[in-house]
Amino acid sequence: MRALLAIALLIGLLWPVNALAAIAGAATVIDGDTIEIHGQRIRLHGIDAPELDQTCKVDDRIIQCGEIAKAALLDLVFLSAVTCKAEDEDRYGRIVATCYVGGFDLGRIIVERGWALAYRRYSTRYVQIEAEAEQAGRGMWQGEFVPPWEWRRGER
Repeated sequence: MRALLAIALLIGLLWPVNALAAIAGAATVIDGDTIEIHGQRIRLHGIDAPELDQTCKVDDRIIQCGEIAKAALLDLVFLSAVTCKAEDEDRYGRIVATCYVGGFDLGRIIVERGWALAYRRYSTRYVQIEAEAEQAGRGMWQGEFVPPWEWRRGER
């Protein structure tokens, strides 16, 4: 009887970890760094993309860089199976995960294309990729922008 109780307790303790371990399926894109799979919001780990209504300046023109970042992520997940490996949960209850399509890291690709920044507050995984995007002038790096974390604090 004790053995069964111990097994039940162990399963109960491991269940939440396993439930958050991997999520897979078709993804709906919420913004440049957030997707939804099976009704679960997932924030891409280690990146920060512009907010949907955030703008940038390129060649003296104002562009909708938040909407462009969303479209770039949509391009990557459209009609594809997405697999996410949970790493954490944020204060909004979203799973924070590294997500892949065809074995390619979505966060890395978005940063590489210049439509998100390495979110150094939480990870340094994409810092070198960001530096390469900046040097090449890709995405937001074509012009001027406020980092998303500063923009959310009111710096416009």
